[in-house]
Amino acid sequence: MRVPLQERVPIGEVRDLIAIGVSLPFSVLDAQERLLLNEGQVIDSERQMALLTERGAWVDRQFVEQRRGATAGAAGAGAGASGKGAVQRVVTLFDRWERALWDLDAVLRATIKGEAAAADWATMVDELTRLVDRDADIALFQAVRQEDRRFVLYPLAHALHAAVIALLTARQAGWPVQRQRAVVGAALSMNVAMLDLQAQMAEQDSPPTQRQLEVIRAHTLKGVQLLQAAGVSDFAWLRAVAEHHERADGSGYPRGLSEVCDEARVLSMTDVYMAKITPRARRPPLAPVVASRQLFQQEPGSPLAMTLIKAIGVHPPGCLVQLHSGQVAVVKQRPAGSPSPLALTLSDRKGQPSVNAQTVDTAEPEHAIVGPCADATPFARLLGERVYGIVLP
Repeated sequence: MRVPLQERVPIGEVRDLIAIGVSLPFSVLDAQERLLLNEGQVIDSERQMALLTERGAWVDRQFVEQRRGATAGAAGAGAGASGKGAVQRVVTLFDRWERALWDLDAVLRATIKGEAAAADWATMVDELTRLVDRDADIALFQAVRQEDRRFVLYPLAHALHAAVIALLTARQAGWPVQRQRAVVGAALSMNVAMLDLQAQMAEQDSPPTQRQLEVIRAHTLKGVQLLQAAGVSDFAWLRAVAEHHERADGSGYPRGLSEVCDEARVLSMTDVYMAKITPRARRPPLAPVVASRQLFQQEPGSPLAMTLIKAIGVHPPGCLVQLHSGQVAVVKQRPAGSPSPLALTLSDRKGQPSVNAQTVDTAEPEHAIVGPCADATPFARLLGERVYGIVLP
């Protein structure tokens, strides 16, 4: 049931209830009633506020009135959202990932409008690289554990997470830094020409329409044109975007090429892998181990496919697994030189959720991984802070 327009308060009209870096007291939705920010998340910059305003963000009037009533009642104690009593939340590495999401939104939309510059894209590549360098396991956890159902932001999350996997794959392959940067930039920008369509299709339960198919088939070359207009001149970057839907057997699009550059092949594999493990509004995600198996079947004998799986692991951080002990656990870390990751238990030996979490080594027979978790429903909401604690940027 849609919220009447008169019950929607534009975000610009509740600025008195929002403080930068302070937990939101309500959820924020877009013009189509799609979730943009959950209650408790933070808006960490005026730039993000501007982006939310541009999207037509609003808050339900009943929550605004409740908050204003509570604020007025506690005014003497200085408890206003932006007043003296507001408590500044500690900014964590997970908050930085949220900021990267909105920073990418800004760069993509500026590129579409013809207002971006090559320096904006270079900064975005630097930001993604720094986040991965800070903790690659948390970067993968962010990619695998996508639980907040903000499907309107799917294109942004998909691009960020594909860039993480592309970067780790390029590093595993031993590519030089400039080549790594090219594939990261390509992953972040590969779908710039179909940004809004991607969000729409994340919620769509019907096959693409003819018009949508036309946009999809045109988006690679149109994306190259937009990036060139923004000043991006790296040939490997642009070629990867142009070719990331081409196939070596000539069955791809838009040109039916049979020779495809390795950057585009990495981009294609990360694009497909992330699409498979990401939930949609009407489709559950595949377990990463299943997506890996399908990748090998679709790319038989491919050294790059093997490199990708080596880089992230068959069971990457964030995936839920069943242990030999009977416990359910979430993978949290890939130890150097070992195919067996560390995991955090989430249940007792009967598979019932438990608060007594314990980090275990899946190389030990008792805690060996026997497969993906059969029923993830009891463990659907799993915040990064529970697994890793408070991690500073």
